[in-house]
Amino acid sequence: MNQEIVGKAALDAAFKAHTKLGPGLLESACETAMAKELRKLGHQIERQKPIPVFYDGELLEEVGFRADLIIDNLVLVELKSVAQVTDLFKKTTWNYLRLIPLQLGFLINFNEVHLKNGITRVTNGAEGKDFFA
Repeated sequence: MNQEIVGKAALDAAFKAHTKLGPGLLESACETAMAKELRKLGHQIERQKPIPVFYDGELLEEVGFRADLIIDNLVLVELKSVAQVTDLFKKTTWNYLRLIPLQLGFLINFNEVHLKNGITRVTNGAEGKDFFA
């Protein structure tokens, strides 16, 4: 399976979870619902996966970064339930992609009435560029 197909499955699961749960719930509820939807479709899900950070060739064990969802070892999903997504959230998602490393991720804010307004696609190195869309 390729990352675009897995990415579409992630978005479908997010829309389904948002439709059933509605906006404004805690990230953990949205994460659990999305994971359930994706597992029903046969996807491998890792929740709250630790992200290792190395400095001068050594693992920084005190750093506590965690990815909300990793789907099929191809796509990262970072979830928020906030009033507004900031550039910091986008940069953090990009850094997670870089550190894992993966090419495709989504930052999804479940605190939107219309979920489509809360989705940011984040890529790491697509066509030689890193960007947020």
